[in-house]
Amino acid sequence: MLDTSGRTLFDEDLAIFREQVRKVYAQHLVPNLDRWEEEGVVDRAFWLACGEAGLLCPQVPQAYGGLDLDYRYNAVIGEELTYAGSTAGITLQSDIVAPYLIHYASEDLKQVWLPKMVSGEAIAAIAMTEPGAGSDLQGVRTTARRDGDDYVISGSKTYITNGQSADIVVVVAKTDPDKGAKGISLILVEATREGFRRGRNLDKIGQNSADTSELFFEDVRVPAGNLLGEENQGFVYLMTQLPQERLQIAISGQAGAQRAFDEAVKFTKDRKAFRQTVFDFQNT
Repeated sequence: MLDTSGRTLFDEDLAIFREQVRKVYAQHLVPNLDRWEEEGVVDRAFWLACGEAGLLCPQVPQAYGGLDLDYRYNAVIGEELTYAGSTAGITLQSDIVAPYLIHYASEDLKQVWLPKMVSGEAIAAIAMTEPGAGSDLQGVRTTARRDGDDYVISGSKTYITNGQSADIVVVVAKTDPDKGAKGISLILVEATREGFRRGRNLDKIGQNSADTSELFFEDVRVPAGNLLGEENQGFVYLMTQLPQERLQIAISGQAGAQRAFDEAVKFTKDRKAFRQTVFDFQNT
């Protein structure tokens, strides 16, 4: 268990919330960890359990079914998730995808999808990385061509967390390929759209229970109203929201390192050699 006794950032309300998070994970996460690591995907029942307990998208305003909490609550959820040994994609939904809908989606899209993301009924992903473009988002080749009242999306993505499970995908696409970064837009694509196809669930060195996929868009037609914010402003939106994603990664990295350290200390105190524990040797 994480020792948070010396922290000054979290108040009593957050301490109570942390205990609730631990109880939910103990009941719904820990007993299934090994199976999910082997299967490469987390059961939807876990998403629904997290939604019922208020562990999904806590920053979503109350008008859309959320708790309208500050980011510290996201931090607790992500920290305890990693310390428990899981890489389930709930933090991607809460910390990374939800802000794009909160800040840039139309009112209609917010009303439809945010309550479902909060409850766990809908799983979300964001499709940035491509086979030929990773951190350099200016190099994406997926296009979204305006055709009347629709966008027609063509391209492929890879290494997409929640890709096998996602009901909606925020797609990073070029609406004006000649403008480079200034021609990028963000468009929401429902997984039911014709031409949308999931590839394989990728094998990875770690994070095995976080389903990570290839996604293909073959002339996928979506309404122009699925555009998030303004056309060709996607790069600005990404640069605005990516700092929170990086913060979440840092929190998870620290929690994972703490768990590894704690496990090492525990082992040296349990392991005996030459009639004493390894922990009692001077060099240890």
